[in-house]
Amino acid sequence: MTPLPRFHRLPAERQEAILAVARAHFAEHGPASASYNKIIEAAGFSKTAAYQYFDGREDLLAAVLDDVLDRLLGVLGPWTPARDEAGFWARLEAGSHDLVAHLRAHPDDLALADAAVGRAQDGTWLGWFGAVVEDGQRLGFIRTDVDPALLAGATAAVMRAADEWALGALRSVRPTAQAVPGGEQVWSLLRGLWSGGADGGAGHAH
Repeated sequence: MTPLPRFHRLPAERQEAILAVARAHFAEHGPASASYNKIIEAAGFSKTAAYQYFDGREDLLAAVLDDVLDRLLGVLGPWTPARDEAGFWARLEAGSHDLVAHLRAHPDDLALADAAVGRAQDGTWLGWFGAVVEDGQRLGFIRTDVDPALLAGATAAVMRAADEWALGALRSVRPTAQAVPGGEQVWSLLRGLWSGGADGGAGHAH
């Protein structure tokens, strides 16, 4: 389910404006409750015109969620192999901080992040975490006794929960704070998930 070709022929600024209006409505009222008619009215075109760009409400919602996912992945950037374990953790922590900062600054993305990640069917989201896991296995501190897809999915779930938790923690500190409060708890949780113990042979990360 994707926008109709005519939508993609609109100027990029107009596409973004339409998606921004729709994103705000879906974030405020929920993906299941936001009014399609109110969205297209706020976006500045008629219902007849709307059907030249989208097959309907679900088509528009899919476009918004795909855009949210692209925005989140854009913040993370592609995972690049680390030189060593210390570099790995530094890169992961930096990515987490960047994502938390983005979600804090863009509450609409935060409200729709779960739906966007849940809709992802092309594996791009899990693919990012799969690259993380693969790199840690290459460096020798992530377990290899669990199916890589399962481990990537579990890692993504931990990081998503950690991001939401960190945003709650950030609200209790001064607005200019740069560090994520209690971040070491997140890394401890990941070390526990990734440790192969005696059976996996990967041991604990630092």
